[in-house]
Amino acid sequence: MKVWGRPNSINVQKVLWCCGELNLSPEHIVVGGEFGGTDDPKYIEMNPNRLVPTLEDDGLSLWESNVIVRYLAQRYGDARMCPVDIRRRFDCERWMDWQATTLWPALRPVFIGLIRTPNDQRDPAAQKKAEARCAAVMAMLDERLADRRFVGGGAFSMADIPVGASVYRWYALDIVHPKFANLRRWYDSLTERLAFRKEVMLPLS
Repeated sequence: MKVWGRPNSINVQKVLWCCGELNLSPEHIVVGGEFGGTDDPKYIEMNPNRLVPTLEDDGLSLWESNVIVRYLAQRYGDARMCPVDIRRRFDCERWMDWQATTLWPALRPVFIGLIRTPNDQRDPAAQKKAEARCAAVMAMLDERLADRRFVGGGAFSMADIPVGASVYRWYALDIVHPKFANLRRWYDSLTERLAFRKEVMLPLS
């Protein structure tokens, strides 16, 4: 098994965190961003998007981070990581897609504005608006966690991985964080997981 991608990418971190939870030890090949390599014809053959991550496993090449997490959870996990019950599984699937379609689009402008934009190029008004939008999305997640330990229910599952990688970035940013008790309780439980600390809790860049 091989995972291609740069370690500071949120999407690569999802995959490496999932591997850690499943006690998998893939070969990690660093490519993307400042490391280059994604324009190599061999890489493009695996991933025509020229993005990261890409997974190679037993002759299969996969891209799209949440799809890779689903694949790993189903192939190498158990009924907790990828529920067998169709209702529970697609409840998890829903929140994984929510991370990609709602949570990350709200968080990304905040992250880019503070981490990757020079001070003299920042737009304080736009930043404030983005932070408010992101907080509103986090409120949805806080409500979801009001009656369950984890995003997918009573046990850690594949649903926690994309969402957790995003929420780490939110809490790591130097902004005002509304007091969401349910969200904070869940997030603190993630910080106790070895693979989360190793693969996700890295300096933002």
